[in-house]
Amino acid sequence: MEKFTPRWAQDIERLLPIRSQFVLSGNIRDNFLLPMGNKLTLVPLLRCLWGVLQRQDYRLLLVYDPIDGVRPYPNEPAVVEQATKLFNLKLQDGAMPVSLETLSGLMRKVAETREVRCALVLDFASRLVRNAEHLDAGQHQFFVAAEKCAASANPILPVDLPPELAVGGARYNPIVWLLNRPQDLPSWFTLDSARIATLSIANPDFETRKAAADILGRLFGGYAECDAAAQAKFCTRFAELSEGLWLTALADIAQLAKRQGLAHTAIEEAVQCFKVGIVDNPWKKGYMRERIAGAQTAIEARVKGQPQAITKTLDILTRSVMGLTGAQARSSGNRPRGVLFFAGPTGVGKTELAKSLTQLIFGDERAYLRFDMSEFAEEHASARLLGAPPGYVGYDAGGELTNAVREKPFSVILFDEIEKAHPRILDKFLQILEDGRLTDGRGDTAYFSEAVIVFTSNLGIYVENETGQRVQNVQPSDPYEVVEARVRGAIQDYFKFKLSRPEILNRIGDNIVVFNFISAQIAAQILKGMLQNVINRVKEEHKLTLNFTPEAAQDLLKLCTRDLANGGRGIGNQVESSFINPLGRALFGMDLSQRSSVTVKRVLENSHRIATLELE
Repeated sequence: MEKFTPRWAQDIERLLPIRSQFVLSGNIRDNFLLPMGNKLTLVPLLRCLWGVLQRQDYRLLLVYDPIDGVRPYPNEPAVVEQATKLFNLKLQDGAMPVSLETLSGLMRKVAETREVRCALVLDFASRLVRNAEHLDAGQHQFFVAAEKCAASANPILPVDLPPELAVGGARYNPIVWLLNRPQDLPSWFTLDSARIATLSIANPDFETRKAAADILGRLFGGYAECDAAAQAKFCTRFAELSEGLWLTALADIAQLAKRQGLAHTAIEEAVQCFKVGIVDNPWKKGYMRERIAGAQTAIEARVKGQPQAITKTLDILTRSVMGLTGAQARSSGNRPRGVLFFAGPTGVGKTELAKSLTQLIFGDERAYLRFDMSEFAEEHASARLLGAPPGYVGYDAGGELTNAVREKPFSVILFDEIEKAHPRILDKFLQILEDGRLTDGRGDTAYFSEAVIVFTSNLGIYVENETGQRVQNVQPSDPYEVVEARVRGAIQDYFKFKLSRPEILNRIGDNIVVFNFISAQIAAQILKGMLQNVINRVKEEHKLTLNFTPEAAQDLLKLCTRDLANGGRGIGNQVESSFINPLGRALFGMDLSQRSSVTVKRVLENSHRIATLELE
């Protein structure tokens, strides 16, 4: 049982003979495990501190906060009476308001009293002054008095306890400061005093969370009736899923589970409810399997000429739906549902496939979150993603990425042209890919465990040769196997040698999906689809049926697919300049009121590469 006593509490117990003041910072508002008899219980910090001091013959605490003032602890009649007499307290509703000057005197009196072992706890000490490095005269005098008190105090043996009965001999009557951050006190206060111990309270580790899970398990349906093996499995899973959370968060998860009637077997749903706010999980809906089963044909109708990329993408998506992402790891519950790295030439369907995935999973292609990483080429741009650091202008607004994920935890997140982001910003993705969470400048955490992360990149199409010039690494005529091997190799070289961040590539793993060049056959299909869109638009806008002669269709095919280097996007640009522009000119000059159809006879281009149409 004693092994679960928090490290900070063990340190205080050990240092009481040699330290007169303790500064506790960090996770001070959490609950902690306290051994009581032969069992553990979850208690707040003050109760845990009191439990430790009681073992060392301490009889009472005085607790101060800037709002209520000073009050005795615990709130028991004998303790209140003794504290009132010893320190001349004039309590109003259980507390006595005091000024900083009075508080400094009380510090000295607590440190010097020999009647009983006692301690003074300064709660909400981060709010004692507005700016710890710019103190007014009264505040400065208060901290100097506290420093003097730390230096002049002596360990005591209480007069009401014979020396042979005192546990551990002489000990200080300590002053305990509770801070959010160490810098909330003047820096010189702790640096210049050897009698002040500074202790940081960390988030609970795995074993602590596992022990807390056993205490909280009774709030889950069916836990008490389980055998020891099933309970141990539940506790282990609860501890794995709650990585990075406080014990108060574990208690909140258990309370949510109790209110919603969740059984211990639904621990994943309970943790998800706490993190993302809802229990309804689209990943576990029955219709998801049906959608994926018929997805190949539907996606190939939108993303043409990429059968290998589509097949691999659907394999990764199927793995995510079945809950097998990261199954080879001991704990993978917090990782994103899926990670995809789309690489290949421009205009071949990388972004379109991301939209198709969003449509497939969430029923709306607009449900995806897109971040153009060329906007984050400078290191300081990370403040846009995660929010400015505390103390900077706008830090309380949060970051674009973290805010968006909190609003839409079930989403496809597209990071377009990832290689254009600053390398230091790429480091942020390590935490997303491994732990599935990010904390913004406000201290709020966004969870990515229910999202699909998609990166797109043009890496590997062009590389630098020995002289530093950019040369084409793959050609449209190369077989897909050659394109895939060379692009993958160039991506590995980029992360390993140019960025010196192989760990990012390691987190992405084998989820690199390489797209092929658009072939002439696929280009013709893409052109046909675009021309149909133009026909539909003309019909909607002008009630005209647009027809093509075989010669005109052949002209357009030649003009719009003569250069496939820019893929489908390049074909679209050519359709706009070689067909839509001259079509607009021609229709603008015609009287359309008496016409129901228009036939395009030829599409020609003059010496200045300006296209014209022959209509009838």
